[in-house]
Amino acid sequence: RALPYNAMAAALVQYVVLRGDLARPPLSWPLGALVAQGCHAALAAVHAYREHPDTGAYLEQGAAMRTVVLEAPDEHSLLALAAQLGREGLDLHVWTENPEGIPTALALRPYPRARVRPLLGDLKLLQ
Repeated sequence: RALPYNAMAAALVQYVVLRGDLARPPLSWPLGALVAQGCHAALAAVHAYREHPDTGAYLEQGAAMRTVVLEAPDEHSLLALAAQLGREGLDLHVWTENPEGIPTALALRPYPRARVRPLLGDLKLLQ
């Protein structure tokens, strides 16, 4: 039996993955800079997929929106994850800090949690 649309909307989550190594020595980015990277990635993904029905339903939730912020250990892991998710056909945006050209975060458009969580492997919540 299919879930009613409002129940599906309640299950929508936007996943954001940040590079954990940016917060630790020797890089030691300030917390605000790291948060900004996640915000940029999330907004870029929502903008890029703004016409998708799940994105609209997610945004309509207002204060009930759910976002999960996970940590990739380093640049290589972040880019490997992006490639894997792309092969799975998921819509995402990798945020690259410019002019340095440093990939810092990725964000998926909003998806049903059950569709995406199994693909995020052993990633832990950002600490």
